[in-house]
Amino acid sequence: MINARNKVYSTANFAMIEAYWNIGKKIIEKQGGKDKAEYGLGLIKELSTQMTKDFGKGFTVTNLKYMRQFYLTFPNGHALRGELSWTHYRSLMRVENEKARNFYLEEAIKSAWSTRQLDRQINSFFYERLLSSKNKEEVSQTIINLEKGATPGDIIRDPYVLEFLGLVPNTDFYESDLEQALITHLQKFILELGRGFSFVARQQRFSFDGRHFRIDLVFYNYILKCFVLIDLKIGDLTHQDLGQMQMYVHYYEREMMNEGDNPPIGIILCADKSDSVVKYTLPQDEKQIFASKYKLYLPSEEELLNELNKEYLSIENYIDEQKKMNELPR
Repeated sequence: MINARNKVYSTANFAMIEAYWNIGKKIIEKQGGKDKAEYGLGLIKELSTQMTKDFGKGFTVTNLKYMRQFYLTFPNGHALRGELSWTHYRSLMRVENEKARNFYLEEAIKSAWSTRQLDRQINSFFYERLLSSKNKEEVSQTIINLEKGATPGDIIRDPYVLEFLGLVPNTDFYESDLEQALITHLQKFILELGRGFSFVARQQRFSFDGRHFRIDLVFYNYILKCFVLIDLKIGDLTHQDLGQMQMYVHYYEREMMNEGDNPPIGIILCADKSDSVVKYTLPQDEKQIFASKYKLYLPSEEELLNELNKEYLSIENYIDEQKKMNELPR
């Protein structure tokens, strides 16, 4: 009964989306094409009056403008997706970058994002943050096909935005407070982590040689097929933090992995970090340990651009160093 009801709703929803797309197309055609569309406000007002008279509510000037923009943003009617609502499409229309928009569209479908979740991901620059952790030229292909040969670097991003925790920056709180807030808002935290994460344990304890250790949070990622260990730090990252995470990862790799699992990875979530500390503490080819900053508020566009520029500069410096090393006489 429920499945039948959902099927009816899905069919009606897609019919409405197609109707809105066709209305947008007709508006553009009547306005003489998209290049002249800005001159057709009078036409939209006339259409609004007539359609409201004929069909009732829902055809205000504002809504007709949305339908017109809908057609301009998604000109291929055959590519419309019935899994998304009209509200989803209105959110997607705000994204100017076509690659980013396509990414959000695919992720909204695959991860079954609500419109509220979609808005949150767009407002927190989810696409741009994922892009900043990868080679800029590779991201457009990899970002849509995360399941195909995914690596930890494809999924882990820097920074993570945790504005939903309600913690105020620059105030005193402990790592236990941060951990409790993440557990309280676990569903939102998993959304921020990305697709494929499931919660395993909190304060996972293990012991050897009479000494006891605890890992703050443990997840499993079904795309990477591995455990993901997360350690929380409210201060700056230190080389001791990285060394401790290496030990956690090595223990899990030798004692906790199941048959078919890939090696575990460790993420240290910290308030701030020095790239040099990471560079000179971890091996050059390290692929299991990651350090990411967290932000307790949504970053502004300017702040995000600064973060991205830092990432790109770091990548360029690394490439230059590799070139210089290759040029040295052997």
